[in-house]
Amino acid sequence: MSSDFETEPGLGAEAEISAFRDTEDRISPLWLERLRAFIEAGRVDDVALVMEPLHAADVGDVIESLEPAERLALVRLLGDWFDYSALTEVDESVRLELMEALPNAEIARGVTGLDSDDAVFILEDLEAEDRDEILSALPTFERLSLKRSLDFPEESAGRRMQTDFIAIPPFWTVGQTIDYLRADKDLPDEFYQLYVVDAAYKVLGTVPLDRVLRAQRGTKVETIMNATLVLVHAEEDQEEAARDFERYDLVEVGVVDESGRLVGVLTIDDMVDVITEEADEDIKLLAGVGDEDVSDRTVDTVRSRLPWLVINLVAAVLVSYVIALFNGTIEQMVALAVLMPIVASMGGNAGAQTMTVTVRALAMRELDGGRLQRLIRREMVVGFANGIIFAIMIGIVTALRYGDIGLGVVIGMAMVINMIVAGTMGILIPLALDKFKADPAIASAVFVTTITDIVGFFAFLSIAGLWFGLF
Repeated sequence: MSSDFETEPGLGAEAEISAFRDTEDRISPLWLERLRAFIEAGRVDDVALVMEPLHAADVGDVIESLEPAERLALVRLLGDWFDYSALTEVDESVRLELMEALPNAEIARGVTGLDSDDAVFILEDLEAEDRDEILSALPTFERLSLKRSLDFPEESAGRRMQTDFIAIPPFWTVGQTIDYLRADKDLPDEFYQLYVVDAAYKVLGTVPLDRVLRAQRGTKVETIMNATLVLVHAEEDQEEAARDFERYDLVEVGVVDESGRLVGVLTIDDMVDVITEEADEDIKLLAGVGDEDVSDRTVDTVRSRLPWLVINLVAAVLVSYVIALFNGTIEQMVALAVLMPIVASMGGNAGAQTMTVTVRALAMRELDGGRLQRLIRREMVVGFANGIIFAIMIGIVTALRYGDIGLGVVIGMAMVINMIVAGTMGILIPLALDKFKADPAIASAVFVTTITDIVGFFAFLSIAGLWFGLF
């Protein structure tokens, strides 16, 4: 370790935060080098000093920037100072690696006191045996609360909700409510509205905090509550819940169980995470890379990508068989071999454009009513229009290049056919997958590309064979 690190006095909190990021808003290499030196030397106080001012999201970035052994050493050195909410900010592979290395008793200590949604997020991917051991070490109320959330399906609103909320009866006055909020020490750290419930904890209405502050102390809560309710069922998919936030401009919403009882709340910070995760998942699935992260090991990345590359290989072999049907045609006119990738490539790109729009519309539930028919008609017309435009362009270029107007006409006709097919398949394939309850983001690209390649090659070569009498 360099003498600079040994003699440098501890910086203040503001200076540490300032030194943490470089001019390009990345973790400063000098800051990270200093932290690594402290970890290697086991200087607990210095490690705590440089980490303490950081937000949990920044701590997550630090953890991902360290080597696996350094990550574990950092957590162990910080001990009680380590905020386990930082583990919600790292890639899944990094989080699981750390959780497997830490004793269950240490994890139980770390998740105690976390917001219930953060604790559930950390525990849900653990083996059932480890999770049960950790839960058994928690205080009774917290254990029961977390077990209830973990019983809900994965990626449901029940898994994302916080079980801490403020419920009040309708007959309270504003004054009683304010006194309660000031006196109770077990209230959530942050909240945006109060929930008015009956004796069975069924929601009667909600009261935003600003309305409580503006009303007179003697005003009954039931007279100022919003009776028009937007509630989310605990077993509802988290993506659907996020869509409610976007549609109704929500900041917080109550979560109810199958009997209509209030069991938790969802807040906008959690829904932003859900929206980001779902968008990230769809982008990865469109590319056939599954749920891999940048922190995944090489072997895991290979294993994740291999199945889709195999499917692509099978599709490519199928396309090669179609081309093989026209070996004689290609041998008689070598220019066809040079030109045919143009038709297939344009069709593939056009199909990908339509497929992307369709997958997004399906994800956002925008294809209800007559919008589906309008989209199909529009994309077919767009495919035809683009086909005509590019047929003219490539036809002219081909005719000039090879001095053969007929060849330009042939590739133009094939271009129109393939662009129409691309636009149509870019819609129908995602719709078919969605109809059969398959995620259209997963396999649409493979099928669309394969079909446009086959149609493009077949149309171009068969039209050429007929036009020039090569069969």
